[in-house]
Amino acid sequence: MKKKADNQKTDEIDKTELLNKVRLSINEKCQDWVLFQNGTYIIFDHAETIPDIENEAIKLMKEFGPVYVQTPSEDFDVTDLKKTEGWIVSGHCYGMYTYVNPKEKNWKTPDMAEIGLHGRNKRELDGRNPVIVYVNRKKIDNVTSNPF
Repeated sequence: MKKKADNQKTDEIDKTELLNKVRLSINEKCQDWVLFQNGTYIIFDHAETIPDIENEAIKLMKEFGPVYVQTPSEDFDVTDLKKTEGWIVSGHCYGMYTYVNPKEKNWKTPDMAEIGLHGRNKRELDGRNPVIVYVNRKKIDNVTSNPF
């Protein structure tokens, strides 16, 4: 976590912490997913049918990440996490979720709407400027993805 001042938190969390929290938020059966820099990730059910998972993730992020007024892109749902602290914010794209860490804001007692709006904003940032920070692929021929 980076600090702006002594007690003022920023919207950013460490990439390693982000990766660890996202891993804990994803069902262990889901082995193919792509994580973007602001915490949005896309899970692929049938990644073996996708020749280039990174390009497909960027395509989906550009299409479903940005938020447009009075469209389904404004909708969201918030889920409390069981295996780690924080929440997952889902939207109108199947398999696209955004991790929200309680450390990201100075929340005393955040409500679901506040968390959802924050997560939707993070998805918007990833949609407008999709930067992949990690790709997790099902183990194939003893080759796996390396973090960062």
